[in-house]
Amino acid sequence: MKKVSPRQIAWILLCLLSATACRADPVSAVQLLRMSGCGGVVPAAAPLHANVELERAAALWAGGATLGAAAQISGYHATAVLGLHLRGPDDSILQSLRRTRCRQWSGQSLRDMGVYRRGPDTWMLIAAPGVEASATPIRTQASATQVLQLVNDVRARGGRCGDRSFAPSAPLLRSPRLDEIAAGHAADMARHDYFEHVDLNGNTPADRVRAAGYREKLVGENIAYGPGTAAEVVAGWLHSTGHCENIMDPRFVEMGLAAVPGQGARRGLYWDQMLAEPLL
Repeated sequence: MKKVSPRQIAWILLCLLSATACRADPVSAVQLLRMSGCGGVVPAAAPLHANVELERAAALWAGGATLGAAAQISGYHATAVLGLHLRGPDDSILQSLRRTRCRQWSGQSLRDMGVYRRGPDTWMLIAAPGVEASATPIRTQASATQVLQLVNDVRARGGRCGDRSFAPSAPLLRSPRLDEIAAGHAADMARHDYFEHVDLNGNTPADRVRAAGYREKLVGENIAYGPGTAAEVVAGWLHSTGHCENIMDPRFVEMGLAAVPGQGARRGLYWDQMLAEPLL
């Protein structure tokens, strides 16, 4: 456990004793209470580590997804996930946290946190990582931008997919929400060594989109395993009639993309392209 200095202990005690003695944002408040053992009620716990996947999960939770679905879609594998939804000015948060489940989220097994803030509201996820929590998506901005550009170039020209012709269509727009959904499924396939549109829980692409709080009119998904570059994966999809039709379908308006490295015997990239027409 990280050692807490006498100066830090004094500051913690001062914060705990007075709502006006110091100001603590939600993250600092949780860290203070963990390191102080909820004011000496339980054993002190180590500070939590910020986790990018849990930050995405917190945003999904704030958007209407259930807590479990948000964590799963973000790609974070946990043995336990707790959620805190806080509202109000920072100077009231510390005292509020002392009165609500302090013992529960001061558990020794809890190690990671993700936070999403919007206006006066804060959504915070605190989790105990599972054995598979180290695998993370490599959804680089460059690869996603390249795929989007290549796909939109093809849509602008129009073309054929098998026996079906497509007229030129409008470009797709990048959707951060669809990026997250794609990342969750790509990471799940990589961790559990399977390659299917339906995940191991029986969820379809449409199920995963809805669980994330995305309101859809139409959903499509392209997946691939093996290509190492944006150009290779798009070329492969365009040579497959069904994947090509998804790319060229003028009804689709938004796109999300993720690529995750495989584990074990499979070391190639798992790609997931989510396509959707939002319900306006």
